[in-house]
Amino acid sequence: MDPGDVYARSTTVLTPAQPEPITLRELLGALGPHALRLIAGHRLDQPVGEPLVHGPGEPLPHVGESIVFLTGAHAGQQESLRQIAAAGGHTVVLKAWKHEIADDHGLTLLCTPDEMTWRHLDALITTARLAGSTVNEPSGDLFSLANAIAASLGGPVTIEETSGRIMAYSNLPGQDIDDIRRRAILGRQTPERPTNAVEYQAVLTAPGPVFFESSHPDYADRLAVAVRAGHQVLGVIFVLCDRPRLVDDADRVLFDAARTTAMHLLRLRGSHDPDRTRRGEALRGLLADTLDAPAAAAALGLPVTTSLVVAVVRPVAQPGLHAAQVADLVALHGEYWHAGAASVLDGGDLVLLLPGPTSTNRLRKLGADLATAARRSAGVELRIGFGPEVSGLECARRSRQLADRVLRAGRDVALLDDVRSELVLTALPDDDEALLLPQVRAVLDHDTTQGTDYAATLLTYLGTSGNITATAQALNVHENTARYRVRRLTERFGIELGAGDETLVTWLQLRNACRRPQDGPHRSVSDDSERTDPGA
Repeated sequence: MDPGDVYARSTTVLTPAQPEPITLRELLGALGPHALRLIAGHRLDQPVGEPLVHGPGEPLPHVGESIVFLTGAHAGQQESLRQIAAAGGHTVVLKAWKHEIADDHGLTLLCTPDEMTWRHLDALITTARLAGSTVNEPSGDLFSLANAIAASLGGPVTIEETSGRIMAYSNLPGQDIDDIRRRAILGRQTPERPTNAVEYQAVLTAPGPVFFESSHPDYADRLAVAVRAGHQVLGVIFVLCDRPRLVDDADRVLFDAARTTAMHLLRLRGSHDPDRTRRGEALRGLLADTLDAPAAAAALGLPVTTSLVVAVVRPVAQPGLHAAQVADLVALHGEYWHAGAASVLDGGDLVLLLPGPTSTNRLRKLGADLATAARRSAGVELRIGFGPEVSGLECARRSRQLADRVLRAGRDVALLDDVRSELVLTALPDDDEALLLPQVRAVLDHDTTQGTDYAATLLTYLGTSGNITATAQALNVHENTARYRVRRLTERFGIELGAGDETLVTWLQLRNACRRPQDGPHRSVSDDSERTDPGA
């Protein structure tokens, strides 16, 4: 397989995270025997409390439901275990990988390897506890996600930061790991190797999974893919390939898994970013006129006079549901645009403030990149409307109002300049029936009752500035037919094609009428009296 030439064609359905608080049994299953193993006790269904570090001879604070890390030499551990049991403790972790415990004092005893630092174990347990207590947050349980990916692929998985720090790893029976993976789990960091920089660079620059063949029989082959949200790389997934052998379409499964992981990491990043939340609420207040420009500027960290564009992002289907799903994706793209960008969820829309100066091409690229990222990462189709660039935060509401109108034009990604004429025309009020020109009424009535296309013909003819060839092509008819219809319009209905204001009003009234649903049947066929006039 050539590095980086794989693209997703299918979707892997991953097991959702469990929302219940994590138990000791679940903790052991999540971290696995490489990090933590049971050596005594049977109370595995009790919830896991906060880690508490305690050393021999130290005063013992209130233990409660805490999971106690017992530090110090092996010789003094028995007395410490007796004290913890007397204080009402129930779970203790110690470093006794190669030692026998004479008396467990009724405690549940867990063992961690000597190479495991207490700080690292604390971080692993805290991460697993937070993951287990996160309800309906797809970003929460990265360990469950790693297990789900490993089950789909058939091999052990790590989810890593681009620096090599281990965020989560799988722990499924029957999936063995090599010494590199073991040291990465224990140290919470990929061990230093001469090929690290080259391998990570290959993964980060490839558009798909990259295969690395091992040069040593003790080390497994690896398959890796970058986890991306648009242009932003959020992390890397590594899977060992031959312990056991992966599924046949592993490259595609891994690519799809990276899309799911991206949404987890985005939500995790957003939920832990109070500054992003604060800026979003400042934007909400500015747009609702409940926060004045100077106060908003202070909260956003922007000058009051800054130039800006407001964009409105709306999912095509189920906006209320899908907008929340892509909120962090929108925020990330805004921050990629400018560190001072802010976004907020407003009903079924996402509103994005983009500090300037801006350029048309850059805005179009941002819109296209965001739409593509939402489609690939979350399967959500977006429509994005950009308001005009304005000067000063006090004008943000006006840019947002126009962005709403741009969005209603129905294009996937549009700037005000793209649809300005269309917006001007749709802003004109509907004509009063009493003001409808008699000629226009006659054309509309004839089309309705006879199933003819005179209104469409006239609109097309006027829209092409009287070009009969372009009119015929647009209507998909012979030029003689188009010429005959135009002549009938003037002869039968009294349409004046060069009457200045009256011609303009005719076009506007026909345009408004044709944009509304028709009251009667329309067969979209020519009048029986129409013909192709070879002599015309």
